[in-house]
Amino acid sequence: MEKSPEQHKYKNSFLNWIEFRLPIVSYIEKEYKDYPMPKNCNYFWSFGALATILLVVLIVSGIFLAMNYTPHTDMAFDSVERIMRDVSYGWLLRYMHSNGSAFFFIVVYIHILRGMYYGSYKYPRELNWILGVFIYLLMMATSFLGYTLPWGQMSYWGATVITNLFSAIPLVGDGLKTWILGDYTVGNATLNRFFALHYVLPFVILGVVGLHVVAVHVHGSNNPAGIDIKSKGDTVSFFPYMIVKDTLAVCVCGVAISVIIFFGPNLMAEVDNYIPADPLVTPSHIVANWYLAPFYAILRAIPDKLGGVVLMFAAILILFVLPWLDTSKTKSCNYRPVYKWFMMLFFVNFFVLGYVGMKPAAGTYLLIARIGLVYYFVFLLILTPFIGKFEKPKKIPASISDILKDNNLSKSEHESGMH
Repeated sequence: MEKSPEQHKYKNSFLNWIEFRLPIVSYIEKEYKDYPMPKNCNYFWSFGALATILLVVLIVSGIFLAMNYTPHTDMAFDSVERIMRDVSYGWLLRYMHSNGSAFFFIVVYIHILRGMYYGSYKYPRELNWILGVFIYLLMMATSFLGYTLPWGQMSYWGATVITNLFSAIPLVGDGLKTWILGDYTVGNATLNRFFALHYVLPFVILGVVGLHVVAVHVHGSNNPAGIDIKSKGDTVSFFPYMIVKDTLAVCVCGVAISVIIFFGPNLMAEVDNYIPADPLVTPSHIVANWYLAPFYAILRAIPDKLGGVVLMFAAILILFVLPWLDTSKTKSCNYRPVYKWFMMLFFVNFFVLGYVGMKPAAGTYLLIARIGLVYYFVFLLILTPFIGKFEKPKKIPASISDILKDNNLSKSEHESGMH
C-alpha cells in the first residue's frame, strides 16, 4: 500500500478531500498568506499586484469586446461604433480596456523603474528580471496589435509605419514584412492576424507573469535597502500586512482609472482614430501610443532607417543584460551616492524621450531626442559598469531590523527635540 503524502488538516472535510488530491489550498497559504515579506517594503512593492489585477481586467474586458468586434476592413470601424452605441455598457467596456491598458503601462513602468533603482535585477534575481523584461516586450507587441483594431486613421497609418520598419532588414526585410502583413500592404489579412494575436498574447503574458511570481518567491522579494533577510524578525507575513497595503493601492488606482473613464475617457486617445482608415489620406503627424513613445523617439532620432530600427530594438533588448552591466555589489541606490543621481537623470531622460516621441521629428524636438538617445546608451553601457567599479557606497546596515530601529530612534529624537 502506498504511503499517503503529508497534508494540512482543515476543519472543513471538503477542503481536506481536495488537499489530499491536490494540495492547492496549502500552496496558496504558503505563497500568499504566510509568505515572508521584508518589513521595510514600501508602496512601490504594491505595483506588481496592481499590474496583475489590471491585466485580468484587460483580459476580461477584451473577451467581451471581441464578442462584438468584426475583424474586417469594411466593418471594423463600424463594429467599434456599434459597441459604443448599441451594445449594453459597450462604451464602458471599451473605455475600461483602452484606459486600463494605459494605466497598465504606467504601473509597469513604475514597477520597472523601482526594480532598477533598488537593484532588484541583481543576484540571485537575474532570471526574474529577464522574465519581467520579456513580459514588457509582450506588452509592447500586444499594445501595437490592439492599436490597429479600431481601424481609424492613426490605427492604419501607425500599423503601416511600424511594419515598414521590417523592410529595413537587409536581404530578408521585404519578405519578412510581407509575411507579417499577409499581403503587400496593410489590409484585411493584416487586420485578421493582428486581431487573432492581440486576443492570444494576453494569455501568454498571464502565463509568463505566473513564472515571474514563482521566480520572485524562490529567493524572496527585494526591499528598499537591498539587504537579504537575515532572520524572521526582518519579515512580516504577506497576509494581512501586504494584502492591506496592496488593497489600499488598488483602491487608489481604481479611483484614478474611474475618474479618467467617466470624466476624460479620450484624454489619452488620438483624435484621428475617430476618422475611418483611408489609405489615400496620410495624417499630418503619425504618432505611436504614448507609452511606446520613448522608443519611437529613438527610432526617429537617426536619419538612416536601418540605424533607427537597430537602436530602437537595442534600447529594449539591452535591458535583458542589465544584471551583468551593473558591476556594483551594492543593490539599492539609497547606498550609492554617485550612481543614484545618474539613475534619476536616466528616469527623467526616459520621460523626456517619451514627450518628444509624441512631437514632430524636427527642429528642437529632434535635437532633444538625439541627446536623450545618447544618454540612454551612455548610462547603460558606460556609466553603469564604470561607476560600479569605482564608486564607494555608504555603509549598509547589518539587517532590516537594524534599519527600522535606527528609523524609530531618529523619529523619537526628532519628536523629543520638537517638545
